[in-house]
Amino acid sequence: MPETQKVADRPGTAPSAANSVDRFFKISARGSTFAREIRGGFATFFTMAYILVLNPIILGSAKDKFGHQLDNVQLVTATALVAAVMTVIMGVGGNLPLALAAGLGLNAVVAFQIAPLMSWDDAMGLIVLEGLLICVLVVTGLREAVMHAIPQPLKQAISVGIGLFIAFIGFVDAGFVTRIPDAANTTVPVQLGATGALSGWPMLVFCLGVLLTIGLLARRVKGAILISIVTMTVLAIVINEIADIKSWGLTTPAWPDKLVDTPDFGLIGDFSLFGAFGQTGAITVVLLIFTLILSDFFDTMGTVVGISAEAGLLDDEGKVPNLGRVLLIDGAAAVAGGAASASSSTSYIESAAGVGEGARTGFANLVTGGLFGLALFLTPLLTIVPLQAAAPALVAVGFLMMTQVKHIDWDKYEIAIPAFLTIAVMPFTYSITNGIGAGFVAYVLLKTVLGKAKDVHWLLWGASAMFLVYFAIDPIEQILGVH
Repeated sequence: MPETQKVADRPGTAPSAANSVDRFFKISARGSTFAREIRGGFATFFTMAYILVLNPIILGSAKDKFGHQLDNVQLVTATALVAAVMTVIMGVGGNLPLALAAGLGLNAVVAFQIAPLMSWDDAMGLIVLEGLLICVLVVTGLREAVMHAIPQPLKQAISVGIGLFIAFIGFVDAGFVTRIPDAANTTVPVQLGATGALSGWPMLVFCLGVLLTIGLLARRVKGAILISIVTMTVLAIVINEIADIKSWGLTTPAWPDKLVDTPDFGLIGDFSLFGAFGQTGAITVVLLIFTLILSDFFDTMGTVVGISAEAGLLDDEGKVPNLGRVLLIDGAAAVAGGAASASSSTSYIESAAGVGEGARTGFANLVTGGLFGLALFLTPLLTIVPLQAAAPALVAVGFLMMTQVKHIDWDKYEIAIPAFLTIAVMPFTYSITNGIGAGFVAYVLLKTVLGKAKDVHWLLWGASAMFLVYFAIDPIEQILGVH
């Protein structure tokens, strides 16, 4: 465990607050410093800046029911604006180093499942409705109560599963692991590199980045993750200048032709709150909203618990500080994402990169949010970091989060098996929600089989029932005649 994390686990040893900003964010009280928070804010931004490229690609490539497509430049502006505003609000209101932006997975659902059934403004109206309903769940206390009802070992398993998940994301984003093109002719679904072997300059940048990051972490070097990202970006730019490589992926590490670009706010406010009900049947709309809420609800839950645990901020009962406000802000982010036509915004697990860099408070969010704000005007400059330079941070943070596996009692099957399923299903299905659902269902089942059903909190019964519906959504839609 890095030195920064050890300090955060012993807040009683921290020096007294130096000024009002320190006191407000509890920087010294949490064993952090302004320098660590700033480094953490930069690290988080660079590991999730890809969303400025990827979200417009996903949403912009799809057509709605009437064949309309969203403008790419306007999508970049909407994505950056929502990420900047909501990340800063989370920092000030929730005081957690937890950045927010358009949710991957959710944006694909919007683009390829919802939009073909209605117009874009109707689809974004569904996102606003979903966010409002999540806010209602927070205000009534139900969302926070569900989080408190989860046994501590399952929370630890969620954190470990997320660690493996984000490490896998790092490997996939960099191209270190790829899907086999013709997987139908083999029992192996993934492979090393693009051809079963590592090749190309971009892969060299990633591998060197991983080695540099873990070496710096082992040496307890301050700013290890950020140093690695910046160093590998510079190396990638130099290599690209010499070799003119075409296989970097979404982001090419080349010095941009211009540093400043004008933001286009044309999509802001372009949504219809109840238009979807007129375009499709009520049952279809309800099922779509249910799917969105369940994914957003539990993705956020896993992310908040995982980041807080890694930062050493959970209390003795495993509770997250300021949880009610954190969850309300996250729900509001979904509303903001829909209202801006950027899809649902949610908490980002890549925030773990900032935590790994030493961030422990919402002050880091001011840095991350500020960079997203600059991206409104400086997108050409701030999106030159290739995935191969940023992905090593995710691999390293995956290791840091994996260390919590030691706290799970593996001799107690009634908790060990649900914990295992939680940890395994997340990376294997590329979904935090699926992993949490598998763990919940298994936990309730095993407690019942062992005659301990009364030990299961009623909210876990309800959540597990919802997950059964979630996992069986396809046959349910077939029975109801929904297509």
